[in-house]
Amino acid sequence: MEETTPGGRRPTMADVAKRVGVSRALVSLVFRNQPGAGEETRRRVLEAADELGYRPDSAARLLARGRSRTIGVMLTLHQPFEADLVEGVYPEAERLGYDVLLSASAPGRDESKAVEALLSHRCEALILLGSTASIARLDELGRRSAVVVIGRTARGANVDSVHTAEGKGVRQVVNHLVELGHRHIAHIDGGKEPGAAERRRAYRAAMRRHQLTEEIRVVPGAHNEDAGIAAGRLFLSEERLPTAVFAGNDRCAMGLLHTLGRAGIDVPGEVSVVGFDDSHLSHLSHIDLSTVRQDAVRMAEHAVRFVVERLDDSTLDPREAVLDPKLVVRGTSAAPPSATGSAGPDDCRCSPRGHRAGH
Repeated sequence: MEETTPGGRRPTMADVAKRVGVSRALVSLVFRNQPGAGEETRRRVLEAADELGYRPDSAARLLARGRSRTIGVMLTLHQPFEADLVEGVYPEAERLGYDVLLSASAPGRDESKAVEALLSHRCEALILLGSTASIARLDELGRRSAVVVIGRTARGANVDSVHTAEGKGVRQVVNHLVELGHRHIAHIDGGKEPGAAERRRAYRAAMRRHQLTEEIRVVPGAHNEDAGIAAGRLFLSEERLPTAVFAGNDRCAMGLLHTLGRAGIDVPGEVSVVGFDDSHLSHLSHIDLSTVRQDAVRMAEHAVRFVVERLDDSTLDPREAVLDPKLVVRGTSAAPPSATGSAGPDDCRCSPRGHRAGH
């Protein structure tokens, strides 16, 4: 049973030494598993520590040696895929003997503040999720601590990076939709979000490869639901809906699904929708989103190993891990209406514009 010390303060090593009747130095040897204490003394010290509720302050010992063995993770709130990445960081960090500290960027708290908070708490390595920092800023951070960015390239900065082969994933999306019979395939762009530029370029290249250059359409957006909602409203205001939409990420796709659903548009009967990330929300039965899977666990494991290896050897050249994506076909993608006889390729999907605009 845990006891309290006078005044209810936290038990110390001196309290353990007093309980056993030995010196503090001898107690310290026991907790550091060093020679100098007999087995009986060692047993009594551990029993006394357990009775008092004393736990060695490993953080204090590490800091005294100039090490915190803590990895700071900067993330963006409301991004389900980043939550999946964090879940992958914890077990790998624990396996390698490191603690994890989180700091989020949010409205009113930019990425720089989130990162500086981690450094002020003596994190000796940083894993940046969804970072939009410039190469110069990343290079500066990389010279202050071990840094890895997940979800984007960082060539030219003294940091490591882990990301998916964006182009390969996008090619799988466009190939899938074209094989189903789609030609009118639009892309909702992710703006300046990590990976967005690569996805945009890959979409254009894949459409050209299928001789669909005249069908290329990039709608400005972002990696959030609002962008998908706005794009959906834009599509609904026009004479003809695209038969398929490749959204910048799953959150954007979900916003689009919301708008189309409220307008009575059948997905995938009238419009197919494909996302990117395969976040845990896309698996839900009422969403059932076709999307590109990024392996969050493997990405997280690579990132943790990179920063730990860099802590052991700061002279390592910057490294880049590029993981293969995989298209996951679910219930939001199917053949276009023209392929099933529902409508001609140039029809306006049957529903009058005025009816749609009223939703």
